[in-house]
Amino acid sequence: MPRAIRGQANHLDIKRRLRSTMTGPETRLWSKLRARQFQGLKFRRQHGIGPYIVDFYCPEQSLVIEIDGDSHADADQILKDQLRDKYLQSLGLHIIRYCNDDIAKNLDGVLEDLSGKISSGATSPNPSLRRRGEETDR
Repeated sequence: MPRAIRGQANHLDIKRRLRSTMTGPETRLWSKLRARQFQGLKFRRQHGIGPYIVDFYCPEQSLVIEIDGDSHADADQILKDQLRDKYLQSLGLHIIRYCNDDIAKNLDGVLEDLSGKISSGATSPNPSLRRRGEETDR
């Protein structure tokens, strides 16, 4: 993983706590994503990227999945989410957000939507970004 997106070492205890106290919707989605059950893709939960800890991360697709509860409707939180998304997108990551209710009431629909976004290539990172190990043409 490029050094620029590796999580901060001091977040280790926080990530461990978040993994052990996942919300109901996070647990439900994780049960479908873990162990390469979803399209054979590797997902990580409560993964550190720079100063942030994201709910789910798929390095193969440069994909971040965020699960939003009611607190994400607050004006201050919306601004924080926008800044976070801007930072993650600057690293070439694609962010998909689902709300708690969608996962609780329509998990199959969420998985179908996620599958469609992955299949359509909507999760591809910015093609101008160089991947680790790629040679430059210069």
